[in-house]
Amino acid sequence: MASLNVGNLGEYLREQRRNAQLSLRQLADAAGVSNPYLSQIERGLRKPSAEVLQQVAKALRISAETLYVRAGILDAERDRDEVETRAVILADPSLTERQKQVLLQIYESFRKENGFGDSGAGEVTETAAELLAEGDSSTSKGGTSAGRRDRGGSDSDPQQTAG
Repeated sequence: MASLNVGNLGEYLREQRRNAQLSLRQLADAAGVSNPYLSQIERGLRKPSAEVLQQVAKALRISAETLYVRAGILDAERDRDEVETRAVILADPSLTERQKQVLLQIYESFRKENGFGDSGAGEVTETAAELLAEGDSSTSKGGTSAGRRDRGGSDSDPQQTAG
C-alpha cells in the first residue's frame, strides 16, 4: 500500500474547503472534528484516519474515496474506475443518501462476484436486497419513478388510463 501523502491531502482539503466557501471552523464543526486537528491535517502535520476522512468528505460533499486516494490509503491506479463510479453515485443530487448506499452495496456485490471486490463486507447482496425490501417509504419522497410506481401501481400515464 502507498505511504501517506498528507501534505498533498492537506492542500487538497484546503482547496475543497475554500471552494465550498467554508471556514476552517465551519468545516471542523460539520465534520465533528476539532478545529486545531483539522488545521493540522490541512498543514500536513497529522495523518487522519479513514473515518475522519469520511466525516470530512461528507461535510464537504465530496467522495471519501477521493480523499483516501489523496491520502495514499487507496491505490490510485488500481482503484481509479471504482473510485470514479462511487464518486458519480455519491454526487448524484437526485438520489437520497439511503439510495446511494444501497447502490454502492449492490455495486460492491457485483465487483466481488466478478472477482474485483476486496472490502471484506460479507453478504452485501443480501443486505442490499433487505434494504430495498424494507418498504422503501424513506426513499420515495415523490420524486422517484419507483415512488410513483409504488403509489400508482402502473408506469402508464394516469391521464391515459383515466376514462
